[in-house]
Amino acid sequence: MATKVVMEALSPTMEEGRLVEWKMAEGAKVSVGDVLAEVETDKAIMELVARVDGTLLKHLVPAGSTVPVADPVGIIGEPGEDISGGSEGGGSSEGSDISEGSGGGDVGEGSGGGEAVDVAVAAPLPGGRVKASPLARRMAEEQGIDLSSVTGSGPGGRIVKRDLAGVAHARPGAAPVTATGGFEDIPLSLMRKTIAKRLVESIGPVPTFYLTVEIDMERTWDAREALKLLGPDGKVSFNDIIIKATALALKQHPECNAWWQGDAIRQWYEVHLGMAVAIDGGLITPVIRHADQKSLREISAEARVLAEKARERKLMPEEYTGATFTVSNLGAFGIDHFTAIINPPEAGILAIGGITQRPVVVDGELVVRRRMPLTMSCDHRVIDGAMGAAFLQTLRAYLENPLAMVW
Repeated sequence: MATKVVMEALSPTMEEGRLVEWKMAEGAKVSVGDVLAEVETDKAIMELVARVDGTLLKHLVPAGSTVPVADPVGIIGEPGEDISGGSEGGGSSEGSDISEGSGGGDVGEGSGGGEAVDVAVAAPLPGGRVKASPLARRMAEEQGIDLSSVTGSGPGGRIVKRDLAGVAHARPGAAPVTATGGFEDIPLSLMRKTIAKRLVESIGPVPTFYLTVEIDMERTWDAREALKLLGPDGKVSFNDIIIKATALALKQHPECNAWWQGDAIRQWYEVHLGMAVAIDGGLITPVIRHADQKSLREISAEARVLAEKARERKLMPEEYTGATFTVSNLGAFGIDHFTAIINPPEAGILAIGGITQRPVVVDGELVVRRRMPLTMSCDHRVIDGAMGAAFLQTLRAYLENPLAMVW
């Protein structure tokens, strides 16, 4: 019996995936666990594997397609099975029938073989609702297309994604927008869509306030130079030291190591620090777990591995979820000062600026010192001003006297 291969939820926040590349051709024999395709989630490139033994009879979508979770992308069965249109014969989709009902996916919408389907006018459902796939319905809503005016080419006249190509927007009274000059529309990657969604979630409902301090980094600078003399084992970055200091400060101020849960504030006993990493097409926050319990050497080694995996899009879900607080450092990019956006449900994030030499007054004398600006974004539902200030005082103490971190 034929089985649909569906787009699986390969990460906790995944709502759709982009099928980057088919690893198995149509007609290939597959076994449970074989990699069928590579899928771009909102966080990384993951593998879509076979859940049954058989032959990959058909690719229902071509490489490059974006498919909602649970929609079919292929069919596995026995050679010779009738799968034309996905509307005939028995079978299962991980246990469900392969034939397409009104709530199913766009079986037969992808490229590849199969019998041609006669084009039919979109068939209305009881109550006047037009038959359309979930993907087509969402696209129509986003683009302002009136589905009742679209001709469906899917089974039973159902409107599918390809039917919307070239259809004019149906918003009444909308004047055409004209412009001169060349341009390029850059399609949004799933990661960029997720970043946008998360930022809207944060900026809108999260009542945020900001606390800024400037830290004297002379002793931390000297400590790092001394560690370099130890050879490869002493290779640590300023960000590694900041992560260590932040973790220790959070341990002393658990009210800042917390999540907003709607009806409760969850204070975490463990410190799991997210570190923002810029990657091609966006950013991601790998998580250093139990950061307060790890040595500077361990944090440095783990941070390098996680950053490399992030840039290669090879992070596993457990490596980028579950942070209790986040650090974002743009100092290496020549940024003096910035504010970062909280990643819900976390209650705070640190924005680290660059270390620069500045004239300051010390003991009544004007001297040049290495200074670093730091801004904490706080969710006021969880962190009050005094709480955030106390946390920053502790963090400042660690960074201005780094020996305290090993005391």
